[in-house]
Amino acid sequence: MAINTERILPVGIQDFRKIRERGFVYVDKTARIYELLTGSGEAFFLSRPRRFGKSLLCSTLGAIFEGRRELFGEIAGRPALAIDTLDWEWKKHPVIHIDLNAGEYSKYGVEGLYDTLRTEMRGEAEKYGVELNREDHVASQFKCLIKGACQNVGEKAVVIIDEYDNPLTSTLLEPTTHVQLRDALKAFYGVLKSYDAHLRFIFLIGISKFSQISVFSSLNQLSDLTLDPRYADICGLTQDEIEANFGPEIDGVLERAGYSREEYLDKLRQFYNGYRFSRKPLTVYNPFGLLNHFENGGYFQPYWYRSGTPTLLTDLINERDIDFLNLNNMQIGYEEFERFEIDNMEIEPLLYQTGYLTITDYDESRRHCFTLDYPNLEVRSAFSTSLAAHCMKTSLRESSALCDKMTTALCNGDVDAAMEAVKLFMTKIPYDLFQKRENFFQSVIYVIFAMLGLDCRTEERIATGRVDMVVETRDFVYCFEFKLDGTAEEALAQIDSKEYAVPWTGRGKKVFKVGVNFDFEKRNIGEWVYGT
Repeated sequence: MAINTERILPVGIQDFRKIRERGFVYVDKTARIYELLTGSGEAFFLSRPRRFGKSLLCSTLGAIFEGRRELFGEIAGRPALAIDTLDWEWKKHPVIHIDLNAGEYSKYGVEGLYDTLRTEMRGEAEKYGVELNREDHVASQFKCLIKGACQNVGEKAVVIIDEYDNPLTSTLLEPTTHVQLRDALKAFYGVLKSYDAHLRFIFLIGISKFSQISVFSSLNQLSDLTLDPRYADICGLTQDEIEANFGPEIDGVLERAGYSREEYLDKLRQFYNGYRFSRKPLTVYNPFGLLNHFENGGYFQPYWYRSGTPTLLTDLINERDIDFLNLNNMQIGYEEFERFEIDNMEIEPLLYQTGYLTITDYDESRRHCFTLDYPNLEVRSAFSTSLAAHCMKTSLRESSALCDKMTTALCNGDVDAAMEAVKLFMTKIPYDLFQKRENFFQSVIYVIFAMLGLDCRTEERIATGRVDMVVETRDFVYCFEFKLDGTAEEALAQIDSKEYAVPWTGRGKKVFKVGVNFDFEKRNIGEWVYGT
């Protein structure tokens, strides 16, 4: 049920014209788009996770190049957009918009790709009175479409390809089909290089950047915006944009739920904010999750995560024998973001590009090193639950019951009950999965706590060192130190000697210092002690 019936939220709507004509709430990104269009480049690539407004950006670009200025002025009771007041040419260019999202590439392979391309191009050809020869190869049809549209409109063409990589991402676990599709796309996208003289603007957008296909080898005029600080927020919503554009929705939540404004905005940030797309420390919200949050009365649920099960990720994690219990605080160099290809698949860029990890730190002095971690509580909790299901042999009902028990215990300050529930969880992990490393056990504990949807952080850096794990609830803070085949007393003594709990003391929450020892022979927690 929507909170405010007088305002219409564009949940799942990616058509710019429809949003403007029907008066949906629209966060104006056109000033940033104008900067892109009036810069030095004319061919661009952008990678963003799913449901981040990529298709809406493509639709907006299309309307701009079609000269649809009426959509950018005052319309349907909504104010004019920024680009309407800027010095834009408003020429009518032929816009060739190809969307590769709908094809069944895993099932039909290259023929499925060709069918999708032919269907998309046929629709665009009809718009501009271009006749395509059905017998021609798709690359030849693409050339004919570009040239014919230019001639019939009298302006250079604009090519926008949405979900350019969908045929490739959907076949990562099928190497033969994947390579065949890659080669087919190589010829098709190569047209954009050879027909550059006919093109005013090129924009390719998708989830991943595949370095071995010709989009990035032969099509060398593309500028990659993926990690460009200037466009870190061209998709997604900043905190300022949310507070400026969704005041009625925020007020409605406050009225229903009884939060203070500060409490609510802090919870909103922790649960949904945190996606970062450059070395610039600017974070954004996923629009789909946030709009669903407002549309559903302000309830905190993993809307973005539920909109697409990461089957590919969990399958890859299993197939490549990746340490999925240790996916937080990953370190990755700048060049590794480019390493995305089926012959040398790295999990770090895949998790980043799909939105399950994000940039949390950048160190230029260390070979431009990025630190990756979960962006927020939504992803940390939901993805940890999916990962845990691959190693913990427990039913959903049993897992939910244990999570409820742990959450209740932590929220009530009951350390013993929480740790007993952790021990039960760990009995569900197969014996041969354990590794004799302290950080392995620490990662197991992290995944268990992360499933709860609480604020849980590992290797928390403070002035005197790094705290193994910190868990915060509304009323309590838990500082954990872990040992393997040592003693819990040693762990607790380290918390005291290094004053790990000091940063959280005096902030209105009761602080628990918890020392935990893992017993490798038992494959579980051996003992714990705690103090305040």
